[in-house]
Amino acid sequence: MGGVFGVVSKEDCVLDLFYGTDFHSHLGTRRGGLAVQDGKNFSRFIHNIENAQFRSKFDDDIAKMQGPMGIGCISDTEDQPLIIGSHLGRYAIVTVGRINNINEIVESAFEKRTAHFAETTGEGFNPTEVTASIIDTGESIVEGIRRAQELIDGSCSLLLLTEEGIYAGRDRLGRTPLIIGEKDGSYCVTVETSAFPNLGYRFKYELGPGEIVLIRPDGIELLAPAGDELRICSFLWIYFGYPSSTYEGQNVEEVRNRCGAALARNDDVEVDCVAGIPDSGTAHAIGYANQRQLPHLRPFVKYTPTWPRSFMPQSQEVRDLVARMKLIPIRELIHGKRLLFCEDSIVRGTQLADTIQRLFDSGAREVHMRPACPPLIYGCRFLNFSRSKSELDLAGRRAISELVGHQEEVPLDEYADHASDGYCAMVDRIRNRLNLTTLQYQTLPDMIEALEMPKDRVCTYCWDGRG
Repeated sequence: MGGVFGVVSKEDCVLDLFYGTDFHSHLGTRRGGLAVQDGKNFSRFIHNIENAQFRSKFDDDIAKMQGPMGIGCISDTEDQPLIIGSHLGRYAIVTVGRINNINEIVESAFEKRTAHFAETTGEGFNPTEVTASIIDTGESIVEGIRRAQELIDGSCSLLLLTEEGIYAGRDRLGRTPLIIGEKDGSYCVTVETSAFPNLGYRFKYELGPGEIVLIRPDGIELLAPAGDELRICSFLWIYFGYPSSTYEGQNVEEVRNRCGAALARNDDVEVDCVAGIPDSGTAHAIGYANQRQLPHLRPFVKYTPTWPRSFMPQSQEVRDLVARMKLIPIRELIHGKRLLFCEDSIVRGTQLADTIQRLFDSGAREVHMRPACPPLIYGCRFLNFSRSKSELDLAGRRAISELVGHQEEVPLDEYADHASDGYCAMVDRIRNRLNLTTLQYQTLPDMIEALEMPKDRVCTYCWDGRG
């Protein structure tokens, strides 16, 4: 997915920028970058973080950076920040989102003979550079950001660093958050509010959908008001977000506890204990165990010092290796037990199948699985949250394909309805493939209730195709 962080200070900002960006490391495993403005010049460093932690890559760089304003990013796609020179001046830019119509935007620029793109890779054009090219068609930075918000099919939240301050623009439908914190002499802007406490920042203000502000050392200037329509990604609470973060007034850990409790209220299976697939399944499991007054144990522990999130690497072989290496079974807590596991979600299910087999190999009598969200049957169109190349990689879609054969038109609405026969057949097919004793997903109404937000304010496209 990716995360961004920015600081505007009356003093040097480099340490806050460094640690604030690092608090987004759970959102990406490919690239990290920092850029600082000292009043005259930019200094910038970008590193590959696929095989090393962000902090270790930038330890030497921060001693070479100095200035009161800076932006940083953790990216699971392209190199960022980029430093751009245009008629709007010189600026650095970071983005988080997805551009579905990137080829059309590039072709349009080529037809007008008004642009070229230097940041190309084997995967195509750099989305951040393409976003900058749209901004540069505006008469002002604000006009350019608004143009990008309207033109991009997908989503785009961004930070743009200039000599006067940081322009922060939230996605037109607010699919990702941007939140401002403050402390004496400084403001920061972040995706994750988990960056606030240890750096001494307090919550100041959350940008609304499409809102644009300019953050200076002496205050925040509203440049474009928020729109009325919000479609924030609900998966932020279920999986992406860090437990201590809060978006739209809803804390991640609290939502996950409520999700687990909702799963428990609809369940009466007899088990010996409840556990979470670490780490993001843990809070769901606590909510479930508390609701049913069952023991909460940790039959699997995560080896946290080295292993990143396993859904992100491109290679399935690498994903499987990371998933296996980071989870260590505790046989003493598994052997002879009827285990119920809460998981944030089942995306592809390939890693989970191995995890379940390891439980049976360690002597588990039964393994029951309770995902905290419904089956994913649509690939996300708005954020890069998975490396899957096809919707058929999704466990739900693969099960549907096996049930209906090679039909050109598949009635997916039926499989999104938890009360339908098709849904029950799909879930049983997934259960059988994973070799689970029972499998029961969270229903979409219960998940929405746990979010404590109106359904029309959150994106549920992954589950029901409504984004």
